[in-house]
Amino acid sequence: MTTLLYDGSFDGLFTSIFEVFEYKYKDVEIVSRERFHQENIFAEIHEVTTQQEKSERVLNKLEGNIGKSGIHELVKVFLSEEPDLEQIILSAVRQSIRYPNENILQNYADQDILRIAKISKSVSRERHRMTAFVRFEKMQDEVFFAKIDPDFNVLPLIRKHFKNRYQDQKWMIYDLRRNYGLLYDLETCDFFYPEEKLDLNNYQQKFHDEENQYQKLWQRYFFKTNIVERKNLKLHIQHVPKRYWKYLTEKH
Repeated sequence: MTTLLYDGSFDGLFTSIFEVFEYKYKDVEIVSRERFHQENIFAEIHEVTTQQEKSERVLNKLEGNIGKSGIHELVKVFLSEEPDLEQIILSAVRQSIRYPNENILQNYADQDILRIAKISKSVSRERHRMTAFVRFEKMQDEVFFAKIDPDFNVLPLIRKHFKNRYQDQKWMIYDLRRNYGLLYDLETCDFFYPEEKLDLNNYQQKFHDEENQYQKLWQRYFFKTNIVERKNLKLHIQHVPKRYWKYLTEKH
């Protein structure tokens, strides 16, 4: 068994896949350094240095087979943070090399391909929920702030949506679980990576006065329009699962 250790990045993973073929490894696993725990003392360790050129060579070859939409499916598998995501993606690449004239992502009889489809669907659903349930709060510095805690690492997938939708105001979206976020300053929309987790204790004290007034009005409106006789909690949870209630002003 050969274990390829990479830096956890998307380009790092596809550099690793390139080197699987370059060095003709057969019995192999790819693991990010962050998640690596050596259990097999006889395993050979291969340290991978991320090289964009190698990554792009694999991706360009893949695109000719499964198209840009297929690459996007693999991106979603990568962002799913599944423990064996590297092995699933490696399996897809190997099948693509073996059957260059077929779109292997349509072969649902294969268990790895079926898992890719299921994972992609779950990640897409989470992306949609984040675009629907994110609530911005206006802070004293005029920046609109939102905190999220998604099941999957979907921040890269919602970047374009929020950049296009809120072009006329500064905003920030912070992923509580993964300790990074997106910051839009009216010109650029970039990821930021704080060295320590943001301290959000009593962060409501930094609300803009308008935000406090807005939240009170919205909560009052929600209370007034909530007709008890027509309450259908089962249907409500079906459309808005409880784990997303923490984002909604009307639930506080």
